[in-house]
Amino acid sequence: MKFFESADSEVEVIDPLNYAVTLQVEPAPDDEDGALEETLNDASGLVSDEEKPVSGSLGLISKAKTDRKRLVAALFEQARYDGLVDIFIEGRDITTLPPDASFSARPVPVTIKVRPGSKYRLGRIAVSTGGIPVDPAEYGLEQGGDAGSAKVLEAEGKMFNKLREDGRPFVAVTHRDIVADAADDRLDYEASLDPGPRVPFGDVWIDGAEDVDPGFIAYMTGIKAGEVFSPKELAEARARLNKLGVFSSVTVKEGKAQDLDGTLPVQVEVGERKFGYYGVGATYSNTEGAGANGYVGYRNLFGRAESLRFDASVSRIGATAVSGEARETSGIDYSSSLVFKKPGVLGPDSVYIGSLEIKREQPLAYDRTSYAATSGVEYDIDEQQKLNVTLRAEYEEITDFLGDRDYFITSVPITYTYDGRDNELNPTDGFYFQALAEPSYGFNTSTAFLKTRLDGRAYLSLLESDRLIFASRLGYGTIFGADLLDIPNDRRFYAGGGGSVRGYEFQSIGPYFPGSVPPGSGFNSDFVDTPTGGLSLFDGSVEARIGITENIQIVPFLDFGTVSDELVPDFSTFKLGAGVGARYLTSFGPIRVDVGIPLDPGPRDASYQIYAGIGQAF
Repeated sequence: MKFFESADSEVEVIDPLNYAVTLQVEPAPDDEDGALEETLNDASGLVSDEEKPVSGSLGLISKAKTDRKRLVAALFEQARYDGLVDIFIEGRDITTLPPDASFSARPVPVTIKVRPGSKYRLGRIAVSTGGIPVDPAEYGLEQGGDAGSAKVLEAEGKMFNKLREDGRPFVAVTHRDIVADAADDRLDYEASLDPGPRVPFGDVWIDGAEDVDPGFIAYMTGIKAGEVFSPKELAEARARLNKLGVFSSVTVKEGKAQDLDGTLPVQVEVGERKFGYYGVGATYSNTEGAGANGYVGYRNLFGRAESLRFDASVSRIGATAVSGEARETSGIDYSSSLVFKKPGVLGPDSVYIGSLEIKREQPLAYDRTSYAATSGVEYDIDEQQKLNVTLRAEYEEITDFLGDRDYFITSVPITYTYDGRDNELNPTDGFYFQALAEPSYGFNTSTAFLKTRLDGRAYLSLLESDRLIFASRLGYGTIFGADLLDIPNDRRFYAGGGGSVRGYEFQSIGPYFPGSVPPGSGFNSDFVDTPTGGLSLFDGSVEARIGITENIQIVPFLDFGTVSDELVPDFSTFKLGAGVGARYLTSFGPIRVDVGIPLDPGPRDASYQIYAGIGQAF
């Protein structure tokens, strides 16, 4: 019984005919590493499909003739313009075979003979762009340069786009003359590009909108009538509309011709998606117990992509503490939030975000119940930079070693983010930086303080195949303006855990409360030998992401961190965690499993920790 079948297995081949192919490439003096034969091998359909039968002799002849064209094109891409490709079926040249030819051998022998010829270099270059300055050498078109057909056409395309980026939507290639000179192994290139006039944008026309306001869609493109045409503006307009979350498809393109007033209209075509959505999930751990979460939302409340989402979760159902590591807890943890978003409040690149939140949590350092309301704006400065400014009001009830305390705090967290990574979930190159400044004031404690934090991440791929990636992370934070015990526990710094120093218990790195309670002291015995948190933090990670196969990575890592109750971290008290992880790369991000070992464990740390999730650790 077959449980899995490919789509191809369902297609029946009429009169199936098997063949055996041999590729013979004459050695070329300028191909010492044999890369040319590998390129031709990859380009050949006869080679790649050898295990699949063709439909009779006519199917084999047709496939061979198509393959010859593919191999000639591959030679041209390698700048070998006098190369020859001959294909023989059962010893007969395919150029002489009649369509009804028959073959006696099974499988039918097919021989591909390639004489690659010499590798050409670029010779004379002449490019006319109607007086607009464009330097062909800037795009690789210079005497002695790579003459591969793909490289030449790619350079021409870049010059074409350069003129369009100058506000000229009607660029046209009016003349192209490419001559291969076999006497000198030289390729001469001559082309004329008519740039056309610079044209301003005109009206924005919307098609496909039903429940989303067309005027709002035009506003969110950010395209303004009278501004000079720009392909980049069209791409950014499409990105803004996709980000709204209310469309399943978005097309933004310029009109085919100018209007009577000389402007160029912009056509936007959208397909609306379902606005309502929901989801549920569940978790289980032998120490953390069971948990459940769910959400429900709507994406287009008032016709302008306003969204409302309600999230709720419960955890630690039936949780049991591991002796000597975590502390005893009681009851469940829970959280819920109601988040409202309204795009375009301060221009097309902004979104208003307001929320109501309730949370009960029992980490290692404290018990906390909080009620919060936020109101703020997120603004995209450009494709890589973002600024978020929020007003947050929060009431908290916190229990730790010192007892029960209440806080009523307002704060204004300001976050600047630069994201130059090539991929958010699985970066292989680039840099990420985030800076936080959060001034806060406790009304019932008359305490003012400023929390600051800097985080940076860098990624470097050491191989073209991305099979070896070096990743690093550094974080630094300081809280100014108040003593440690006057600052709410959740606002202090902690280290340890999956997002910090792997191998250590969550929050376990840093100064601790005493390990015992003096008689009659009034201290809470449930929190003996638990972290106090700190006023300063320094932590980081380095790891090597080693590709074993196309989809599997092995990741050795070293993490480090320190937390201090002073304004400056104590760099002499580093905690080190080391370990190894595995990644399975999928289309929606890596599935991650890490095993971390604390190299200097404290009283709350187990001998190892296991972490799992989607996406890289940082």
